[in-house]
Amino acid sequence: MMKIWVGATLLMSILRTIDAFRFPSPFGTLFPTKEQAISVVSAPKAAPAPLKRQLLQSISGTNNGKSATPEQQANVLSLVRQLETEFPAPSNLLTDTSVAKAILDGTWYLQYTSPSVVGDADAFPDAWKPQVADEGDSKIPTTQFNAQGSVSAAGIKVDTSNRIVKQIIDVDASRIVNDIGLDWGQIKVAGKFRQSPNVPNRALVAFDTAIFDVNKGPTINLGFLFSALALVRRTEDNGWLETTYIDDDIRVGRGNKGTMFVLTRDFAAVSP
Repeated sequence: MMKIWVGATLLMSILRTIDAFRFPSPFGTLFPTKEQAISVVSAPKAAPAPLKRQLLQSISGTNNGKSATPEQQANVLSLVRQLETEFPAPSNLLTDTSVAKAILDGTWYLQYTSPSVVGDADAFPDAWKPQVADEGDSKIPTTQFNAQGSVSAAGIKVDTSNRIVKQIIDVDASRIVNDIGLDWGQIKVAGKFRQSPNVPNRALVAFDTAIFDVNKGPTINLGFLFSALALVRRTEDNGWLETTYIDDDIRVGRGNKGTMFVLTRDFAAVSP
């Protein structure tokens, strides 16, 4: 009887040890649920729901930021700064595939764009500033771009107010697609991304695709321009995008030209 008890105790101890090291079953590894993936990879600390609601309400009715007043812009930037400083994105977002697939992968809807600083920079001493703006040999431009309700698509300023703008991230393929729906057609600008050697949550993007799909007209692919530009600049990198806050519903990004982006998983989360 004593041998049986000792054997059972030893077996339970081994099972507890295995669970502690979290050796998953083959099927669990192949087909983890989103909740399982997040629990294993230490999910980012999400902001309180009231703060998130306040941000979404603040950007609603601004036409992607185009019609936001300086006061509204300052308020949004203040709320975003609170998210970034109190609930920063996980530092392994781009290094741990499990983390990236759990919270970054998939489709995001662009809901708001604005400069990272509004008005006199000295009046906002706590405003976001990049740890390192220059990416060395990548020669990525950092000239400030007034992105209030607009984005730059293949070097062309595109008005995104009252538009459906999607950013699709494919973690497995290390690719990003910006998809902009316009009255006359659709623009898709896509490329590969890699982690910055200087900032953990910054993705360096090398665009290779620029497709202008005209309604009832031709489809124009200008991707070759990126190849030509790479030869001239001696680098394929075109820009960088730093994720400063992320959870299941909201993502905040900062661009190399001083632009701040707010994106959501649910397009209807923000009123036009």
